[in-house]
Amino acid sequence: MRKAKIYYARMDEFWRKEQKLSCLEKFENLQDIDWQKIQPNSKYVWLTEGFEDDFDSFIALGSKETKASKVDVTDCIFKIFSNGVKTNRDSWVYNFSYRDLEINIQRTIDTYNDQLISWKQKGNKSLNIDDFVTCDDTKISWSSTLKNYLNAGIKIDYFLERIRSSLYRPFCLQFLYFDEILNDRRGQFPLIFTTVKEEEENRIICVSGLGSNKEFQSLVTKLIPCFDMLEKTPCFPFYIYDEDGNNRQENITDWALEQFQTHYQDPKITKWDIFHYTYALLHHSQYRDRYAANLKRELPRIPFAPEFQGFAISGKRLTEIHINYEQQPEYRLKHIENKDLPIDWRVEKMRLSKDKTQIKYNDFLTLTGIPPETFEYKLGNRSALD
Repeated sequence: MRKAKIYYARMDEFWRKEQKLSCLEKFENLQDIDWQKIQPNSKYVWLTEGFEDDFDSFIALGSKETKASKVDVTDCIFKIFSNGVKTNRDSWVYNFSYRDLEINIQRTIDTYNDQLISWKQKGNKSLNIDDFVTCDDTKISWSSTLKNYLNAGIKIDYFLERIRSSLYRPFCLQFLYFDEILNDRRGQFPLIFTTVKEEEENRIICVSGLGSNKEFQSLVTKLIPCFDMLEKTPCFPFYIYDEDGNNRQENITDWALEQFQTHYQDPKITKWDIFHYTYALLHHSQYRDRYAANLKRELPRIPFAPEFQGFAISGKRLTEIHINYEQQPEYRLKHIENKDLPIDWRVEKMRLSKDKTQIKYNDFLTLTGIPPETFEYKLGNRSALD
């Protein structure tokens, strides 16, 4: 049997279907197309354009093999990591208003428990549960896992202390009802943020998920992140705990600590230093640009920079800014007030000027003097002001 040969031809990824078909019509036969023979790399990836081979020599941020393990491991920086919380009912278990969230959760639980009583009374297990449940989007949002709990006869109780603060989107906080039943997948977060007190001491580096459609992103938080906070968000915590909140452990491996101390010949390097070094490096423009293709296909890997302390210091400051962004000094913009209108601080929709130097707050007030470097920091495809 002969080995197969695979050839590949690429068109502009931003072309529409009609443009691609029009291009193909210009070729009289398949031989006229500029085919490129391709071979998979050691990880069986066929399309390797833009991949940098030295990426594989760096230290892995985490390992899928040890994703759910709390034992010390080698060859990676963090012992465990977890995707953000995936609820499958965001509109019910997330809310900007604490009180509105309480009302929504109580309505959902009441509806579920009423359905549970009716389901038990039917006593007919041949009945299809999909045909049985009430499909009323004003009362409850069903998912396959929630139906499994119903089928198993499990009652839901309401606990006020399960309302937690969560980073729903970058720099966008909401309240979350953090519950085993009403959240479809909580990953390892019962070991990361077991109680509210962990928010004061724990920190998590969040990164883009594999196959993200956006440029690589990274954001640190002290709150439970949503699964789509950075799109399929893997999260790497500094601390992990037992489910009762006790037995706090550092989540950076002893192996990683030894690697950094040995490489830089500095026994004073700490695990917090490594955490901050990592966060700074994940924001470095040269790292992001050079390894953009690699970061689309696998978790980040961390190289040894020529100098450690500069990254550790800047990463610590960047962490402080991103965690406490609402407490940072206000940048002074010039206020331009329309003297022909009464004073008005109400805003419905702010607008950015075409030259991106002004924000029209409303018809009365315009803020001007926005520095161009504001737009250099992006999460996804846009800056915050965009």
